[in-house]
Parts: sequence; structure tokens; C-alpha cells
Amino acid sequence: MSEAIKTDVLIIGAGPCGLFAVFELGLLDIKAHLVDILDKVGGQCAELYPEKPIYDIPGIPFVTGHGLTEALMEQIKPFHPNFHLNEMVEKIEKIGDPAFRVTTDAGKVFECKVVVISAGGGSFQPKRAPVPGVEAYEGTSVFYSVRKMEQFRDQDLLIVGGGDSALDWTLNLHPIAKRITLVHRRDDFRAAPHSVEQMRALVASGKMDLKIGQVTALEGANGSLAGATIKGNDNAVSTIACTAMLPFFGLTMKLGPVANWGIALEHNLIPVETSAFETSVPGIFAIGDINTYPGKLKLILCGFHEGALMAQKAHRYVYPDKRLVFQYTTSSSSLQKKLGVG
Repeated sequence: MSEAIKTDVLIIGAGPCGLFAVFELGLLDIKAHLVDILDKVGGQCAELYPEKPIYDIPGIPFVTGHGLTEALMEQIKPFHPNFHLNEMVEKIEKIGDPAFRVTTDAGKVFECKVVVISAGGGSFQPKRAPVPGVEAYEGTSVFYSVRKMEQFRDQDLLIVGGGDSALDWTLNLHPIAKRITLVHRRDDFRAAPHSVEQMRALVASGKMDLKIGQVTALEGANGSLAGATIKGNDNAVSTIACTAMLPFFGLTMKLGPVANWGIALEHNLIPVETSAFETSVPGIFAIGDINTYPGKLKLILCGFHEGALMAQKAHRYVYPDKRLVFQYTTSSSSLQKKLGVG
């Protein structure tokens, strides 16, 4: 076992909520380390939709997942957080009241007074397209997320699915793709109504194609897609030309080791109380999509709120003998000094 890294708080998950938690903790002089299974910060924003528009961050009319991640990283610079990427927390042991020893799959050991679980839906992976032989094209012409929109410029693009991801990327990539064909198993969509209306308008004007049915086969060589066979609901079979495919069948969320950490679970989520979003184990908090409570909304802005209240309670554990005086960044010279603006 390696020598333990000592810190006030260990944050599991470096998505937007985990990053903002660094800010709220930093204002209270609480130091944090972050562990994430991904090879980059930003969580699902960075992994699944770095260029997808986000419209519901307060005060920011439009931002991409990548842009939001960059802004959060800039915001927490004054607090010098330490990141441990490509690592998964395997074990959490209670060694005090509260104090925890946390071990990762890389053998790294942390000792801290507070643990904050900000792991989104846990370890996640896209559901594989149920098409024979799809593996041969994955990573070269079949992609389960969009990292760079430019990658699809002037391509004959096949998008499969009927949810928000499929419709959002249909609309976002339409201006740069040569041609887009959207395939869904039925003429009924689970996406936002406005997105569906926009898609249908493009179809009606002949600017894209919509096919109701399922992709049953792929054509191409050496990982380069050339076409796809589509079986319609009327059993009619057609073949379309395509050079890239984006299947959106949802994500498989796996809690992984979270289930073995001794924390109460409810339908693969972590129940918390709503004054500080503490779990059944004192000193362990859960914020963002991983938690559940009456009225819970899975929104980034809600996770930000949860992080702010979590930090107030965490202060009691980190500084049990220190009185916490609530201050505003707009008027507190001490907070402004911490942020380097005072």
C-alpha cells in the first residue's frame, strides 16, 4: 500500500458538480483532491457532448460542455485542486469520526475527513448498436459520442435513435454534414417537442431524410463505412449510402464499487437528506445525478446548489472548533482575496 495522501476532502467525480464543489469548499479554506475514472475532467459534459449546446446554466444563455468545463476550471484555479484521472475508487473505509481511508484501483490511498461522491450515474458507457458486425466499424466510422463536430463535415451521416441525443445531433450536425439520414424504429420521438418540430421541418423541405425502421446490416471495408441496410416497419428493405454512423441507444450506467462502500442505496442511486446532501454515513456526501431525494431534478444547476450546501456542513467536519461565518463574494474582502480579485 502506498503512502496515504492527506487532504480535507476527497471528491469522487470531476464533472461540473465536482468541479464547482472545489470552489465552494475553497471559499471555506477546505482543500480537495478529485478522482475520476475518465482521462479528462468534465464528466459527461466532456465525454459525451463536449460541443453540444447547454442553455440552462444561470446567467449563461449558451455554453458547450467543453466551454462549461473550461470556465469551471478557470474558476477553481485559486484553490489549486489536485486531480487523479484514469482511476476508480474501489474502497472507502471509516477510520475516525469522521475520517476515511479511500483506495483507488491504482493503489493510491487518501486519508480525509470528508468524502463527496459526485459520480454522475456512476461508471457509464454507451449501449452498443444491435447491428451484426458493428464492432469492426467502432472508433473509425461508428461513434457513440461526438468529440469534434468537424469530424463529420461533408459526410453522409446516419444517425440512429429517437431521444434527445439523436435529435440534438441531427440538428447540430445538419449544417456541416453532406447529408443526414435519421433512423428510428417508430414515428414517435422521446426528444424535446421543439427539436422534433425542427427535424420534421428539415425533412419536409427535403434537406434531410427520415426513415422509420431499424438498421440491420452495415457495408464497408477496413472499418470504413460505405452503406447501411434498413428494414422498415412494413418489412421493406432499403440500402442507403453513409460514411459515418452515430447510434444513440442510451447509456448503461453502472454503480460499480459504489455499491460496496457501505452507503444506503435506492434504485442504484444514493439517498441524501436535503439540508446538506449527506448520505447515510456521516461525513460522506453525494451531489449531482448520483443522489436522490423527494423532488430531485437531474440538472447541472441543481448539482451546483447541492455543492454549496454540502460545503457548509463539510466545514463542521474539517474545522469542528471553528465558527463558520457566512459571507458573500460580492462584499467580503477576505473571500475576494482568496479568489485573487481583492
